[in-house]
Amino acid sequence: MAHLHHQHHHHQINTTRVPVSTVEFFRSLETRVREEIMEKEAGLVRAKSDQILAEEIAAAAATKSPASSDPGQGAVEQSGLLSRKNSRALTPPSPGRSGSSRHTYMRKSRSAQLRLDPDDASSAAFSRASSASLGLSFSMTGYIMPPDDVADSKPFSDQEDDETPNELEAGVRRKLEAKPTMPIYLKFTDVTYKVILKGIARYEEKEILHGISGSAHPGEVLALMGPSGSGKTTLLNVLGGRLNQPTLEGSITYNDMPYSKFLKSRIGFVTQDDVLFPHLTVRETLTYAALIRLPKTLSRKEKEKRALDIISELGLERCQDTIIGGSFVRGVSGGERKRVCIGNEIIINPSLLLLDEPTSGLDSTMALRIIQMLQDIAEAGKTVITTIHQPSSRLFHKFDKLILLGKKNLLYYGKASEAMQYFSSIGCAPLIAMNPAEFLLDLANGNLNDVTIPPELEGKVETDRSKPDAPKGKPSPAAIHEYLLEAYESWVAEKENNNIMVPLPISEEDKLKIAYPRREWGATWCQQYSVLFWRGIKERKHDYFSKLRISQVIITAVILGLLWWQSDSHTREGMQDQIGLLFFLAVFWGFLPVFTAIFTFPQERSMLKKERAADMYRLSAYFFARMTSDLPLDLMLPVIFISIVYFMTGLKLNPEAFFLTVLTIFLEIVAAQGFGLAIGASLMDVKKATTAASVTVMAFMLAGGYFVNRVPIFISWLRYLSFNYHTYRLLLKVQYEDVTPRMPTMKINNKWEEVTALLAMVLGYRVLAYIALRKMKISS
Repeated sequence: MAHLHHQHHHHQINTTRVPVSTVEFFRSLETRVREEIMEKEAGLVRAKSDQILAEEIAAAAATKSPASSDPGQGAVEQSGLLSRKNSRALTPPSPGRSGSSRHTYMRKSRSAQLRLDPDDASSAAFSRASSASLGLSFSMTGYIMPPDDVADSKPFSDQEDDETPNELEAGVRRKLEAKPTMPIYLKFTDVTYKVILKGIARYEEKEILHGISGSAHPGEVLALMGPSGSGKTTLLNVLGGRLNQPTLEGSITYNDMPYSKFLKSRIGFVTQDDVLFPHLTVRETLTYAALIRLPKTLSRKEKEKRALDIISELGLERCQDTIIGGSFVRGVSGGERKRVCIGNEIIINPSLLLLDEPTSGLDSTMALRIIQMLQDIAEAGKTVITTIHQPSSRLFHKFDKLILLGKKNLLYYGKASEAMQYFSSIGCAPLIAMNPAEFLLDLANGNLNDVTIPPELEGKVETDRSKPDAPKGKPSPAAIHEYLLEAYESWVAEKENNNIMVPLPISEEDKLKIAYPRREWGATWCQQYSVLFWRGIKERKHDYFSKLRISQVIITAVILGLLWWQSDSHTREGMQDQIGLLFFLAVFWGFLPVFTAIFTFPQERSMLKKERAADMYRLSAYFFARMTSDLPLDLMLPVIFISIVYFMTGLKLNPEAFFLTVLTIFLEIVAAQGFGLAIGASLMDVKKATTAASVTVMAFMLAGGYFVNRVPIFISWLRYLSFNYHTYRLLLKVQYEDVTPRMPTMKINNKWEEVTALLAMVLGYRVLAYIALRKMKISS
């Protein structure tokens, strides 16, 4: 310090002619600033020394080496420690050093992490310190904490362990463990698919795929790329056995055997749309899938444990008790929904996993995590095929094989790592550094921006002839597409087709398994029915007991009770009023169930098609579970409604009459519900079903026996199909069987005729609904 002061003083004498007071002021200021900087640097060095000493002591303790093995060194360390303690005790505390022990810990950790030496003070740090006068903090010296140390330190937290209990979306990835299963070698050659379009005067055929060939083996991830409308999803559906129509041509083999029903239990198919029940939690969704799809040889506890293992492997512990959610219900995030969909398929340990754009709508980090998960599945001996729209460069390099489609044709098939080299070899090389996937999609779209033009296309350049000075243009997309197609057929197609035809190491046992024509159900019919029954109750109880629905029923009941308050059936006018009330009850509880049931199958159509395509359960088990799970839910609100109306309006105060009234209304509800199910299952369109139900219910109401008594004979058959008519007649029978004299319009016959008619409707309408579901196409 004295040496620096002497140099500075000598410099001032030789070069300065300012007044002595000014010289002394700057000299004093500079001296104080230098002392402050040296003091802080000494503190940093001391803190660093303390850290090194602590590390050495910890290492010695870990190896259990005696502290006195080197007496000389121990003495030096001990004397050094004492000298540092003494110097620290004599040093006056700076603003950053005073305070609680927590602040002392913060100072030590930050000082140790800076890793400074006393000679590292830069001129920039010195000038900043000078401008800040005496109120200096060592954070202004211009040094930056190394990133590795920042990640390990938490100096600003009151807790030493402030880690979240669950891994973050972009955090450490848990490797997915998949059990070995039967390998499936997939081959497809010259696959062509057409769709038939209905024109005004005739039918037209449109070709979606043309001459697509390729293969996928266990341990590989095959990516299907191409612009929108190129046929990626169609090809995936074809490979998954979801499209088996006469317009499909070509050869598709699984272990050199054609597709069979046995493969439905060995193929996992993740659709592009996340088809899940919104009111079920993540755990419930995967548990129900495990109970239905896993083999019968596993017990219920083993199946439930498998579902919990999938939740853990997919990193869904944090949201396992959160509902899935939907358009109007808030639930899990998009990435979590996608992982639940994948978990629904990998829970059966499939041999072949197909995914339709699993990264759509996800950020790059989550998309990378999904693809890494697919890699883990493939490494376990599975065959993985996925369509992907526009992956990042990191994602692209994780694919083993690549199929590039463009306008229904195959533009490239081979190793993903050799795609760029192939297109460069045919004269299409990127002029700037770009994402390989973006480059390939530009080529598939016929876009050569920032790409070299092959010599074969230089003569097909489009220019604006109206402007002689117009710049040279690019070849047309059609010309580019034709060139790429010809180049692939000339350079690559024959070689790859020969590789596809190479015999595979497949055992005869694996071939015979695939040739087995019968399905393999994961559960018995009773087990399927039980699981679907409880799943249906948990999913639909929110709709049946929503505040809006309960308010609708109670408010209507109160209004009826006030309008018909304690009506007297012993007078002619009172009896006429009660007859109108009974007809309204027959109409209201015939109208409400119909317009609830018509939405059942159209809304569950996508889920039903998805689960039936995977052979999760028998259709009969689903249908009976769907019918019976609605019964307890349908009965509760009518009981509340009748209890309010019955006693407010002064109907027949008799326990038997009350019970028969409730039973009659319930019988009508079940019949009307069957009618709505039949309409919904037959049309599978909400608008069409609503229109048909409105017209039919109105006709049933008019023919119900209250508005018209003398119906022409050619239309009188309509009343016998009306559940309103039979319910109205039963209610009259219950209330006024013993009342005399009766109204002229009151016709009370044998009640068993009406009961038989309603029971026939309950059964007949449901049979029609089941037949309609049987005829529903489950192909994509």
